[in-house]
Amino acid sequence: MASKTLTWVEQDTSLGEAEDLAYSTTLLRAVQHGELTGPLVRLYRPEPTVSFGQQDVRLPGYETAREQSRRHGFTPTVRKVGGRAAAYHRGSLIIDHIHPEHDAMFGFRQRFEYFGELFTTMLHRLGVDAAVGEIPGEYCAGEYSVHAVVTPQQRIKLAGTAQRVVKGAWLFSTSLVIQDGAAIRNVLTDVYRGLDIPFDPATAGAVDDAAPGVAVEDVIDELQHTYEHQFLPGGITGEDTFQLVARDWADLLQRVSPTQEA
Repeated sequence: MASKTLTWVEQDTSLGEAEDLAYSTTLLRAVQHGELTGPLVRLYRPEPTVSFGQQDVRLPGYETAREQSRRHGFTPTVRKVGGRAAAYHRGSLIIDHIHPEHDAMFGFRQRFEYFGELFTTMLHRLGVDAAVGEIPGEYCAGEYSVHAVVTPQQRIKLAGTAQRVVKGAWLFSTSLVIQDGAAIRNVLTDVYRGLDIPFDPATAGAVDDAAPGVAVEDVIDELQHTYEHQFLPGGITGEDTFQLVARDWADLLQRVSPTQEA
């Protein structure tokens, strides 16, 4: 099997809350149209943001929820993929994996399973008893939420995952809360109250709630290690091999402008 290249980019400056989110779609389109060969992994620490789903926008309490986001210092945005409101901040990490695929809808469910296993493997290495599955009362509820088992009676959501598929490419995006889970609990409590959606604040937390002392930089290091040992040798299907090539954030911006239409 010929080895392909996985481009690894660690974003070191923010484009702005909404602009960081939109750039994910810009990169997806660039891979779709062959401007980037892909696959590409982009990591960034987001500014404080509440990302609302399309369903949230149609609720009577949406404007109230947006006001609550701002009151807590989180900028409200709306994402193109599904799900309910999720929050992240500088103690979080967004991981966008963008991949060219002739039939991008094929393997949709398998990708949720694959990345769920990849992230739990990485978290286990950091000392977190991690698992995949929905927690009753969690925010942005999903079958493939990544959570930590803190005690037999307490589980906390650490990450939500979402996909966007276009003809010829897909984007798998993960939002992982690593530090300062209290800020996430506080803003989401008021946001979900405004939306009038049930939410149990005890289900929201961060990696360092389950493994004290873990920082964002530790997660980045372990994530790269996990990619090197789990993704590079076979890809998602086990039929491809990759070599990881790091690319500077400035180089990526020069190649794919954030002002391109998403």
